Amino acid sequence: MRVVALILAGGAGTRLGVLSDQRAKPAVPFAGRYRIIDFTLSNCVNSGIYDVGVLTQYLPRSLNEHIGIGRPWDLDRGRGGVRLLQPYQGRGHRDWYGGTADAVLQNLDYLRDRRADTVIILSGDHIYKMDYRLMLRAHEERRADLTVAVMNVRPEETDRFGIVLTDEHGRVTQFLEKPKEAPSTLANMGVYVFNVNALAERLQALAPKHPDLDFGKHVIPSMVETHAIYTYPFDGYWVDVGTVDAYWQTSMELTSGQSRLNLYDTSWIIHTRSEERPPAKIGPQGVVRSSLICNGCTVRGQVYHSVLSPGVYVSPGAIVRDSIIMNDTWIGPGAIVDRCILDKNVVVGAGVQLGWGDDFTTPNQRHPDRFNTGPTIVGKGAHIPANRRIGRNVVIQSDVDEEAFSAFGEIVPSGATVE
Repeated sequence: MRVVALILAGGAGTRLGVLSDQRAKPAVPFAGRYRIIDFTLSNCVNSGIYDVGVLTQYLPRSLNEHIGIGRPWDLDRGRGGVRLLQPYQGRGHRDWYGGTADAVLQNLDYLRDRRADTVIILSGDHIYKMDYRLMLRAHEERRADLTVAVMNVRPEETDRFGIVLTDEHGRVTQFLEKPKEAPSTLANMGVYVFNVNALAERLQALAPKHPDLDFGKHVIPSMVETHAIYTYPFDGYWVDVGTVDAYWQTSMELTSGQSRLNLYDTSWIIHTRSEERPPAKIGPQGVVRSSLICNGCTVRGQVYHSVLSPGVYVSPGAIVRDSIIMNDTWIGPGAIVDRCILDKNVVVGAGVQLGWGDDFTTPNQRHPDRFNTGPTIVGKGAHIPANRRIGRNVVIQSDVDEEAFSAFGEIVPSGATVE
């Protein structure tokens, strides 16, 4: 079996708001020192898969710089290795990927060049650990055309997933994409093992009718009656951090010690691209409790139940609580940051109260469906002037300067947007 992995990493991640304004969702930092895509890449190499194509599209620069030639994952190889596959114009080709399956269709030549007979198609925006060798073995033993990784979800979550029905042997008898009323709780994880010939035939047959060709909407339902599709049950840790609430909750679980995600397992290392930085430093008045503190950080204030990426500076008298602070952000003297997500290179002025008050229920007025659970979000490179009080569910856009706050005075109310 000649296996190639294709990682779908072109998503815009619109539900993450300003966190994905300047980067693709798989490139969003997670757990201090990682990017979301690190988990899928590490799963590949830990499973012995060293021929990987990463399909990018939306704002790929950050992702491209992070992956580079693949050295942190041992993917800088003369044969195999990692290849970044962006859409391109050419005779007979469109210039953008129209859907998840269309992205693979436009890269069938890559699979042919690799002489692959089996392809494992993965999402680059999920947090999980999975040994793909076991799924590949099950696929081969059953002589399947397609094997779909599945897991049980709560009944109230089924409308977010493709729902699978099977017979007693695990063969798929029905596939429903995000049904309002689900007859099952067995959910599609977005991890597929395809026979390359069967995949190519289906993609080429469906493409003329579906320019937005998608695996869940078009490809899998079209194969249920005519091809051998089996499920591969997975009961390990798997999280889609595609919403601000899921991203914040998952990060806070890591600080509490209640997470099922073990980042310290030496038998399954999560590899990443790291910068050379000095050790984290806790000053004489510094206090750190139940937090993840990365290299290059300096803590002279107090940090509780928070995640600090490399290079964060917490000034004397400042308090950071229940928050995610990304690279090279500066927290000024006496500032309070409570239940917030701050992107890279943010400056929080002295005396600022960021995440202020008890009004957790007023949603963001601009995007009430995305930001309604409390965390205030600050975009990359924003500068917050001193002594401001900023409420809950506030969104501060990337690169705003101090003048952007003049319309609000000393208080930015809950649910506001600063731009």
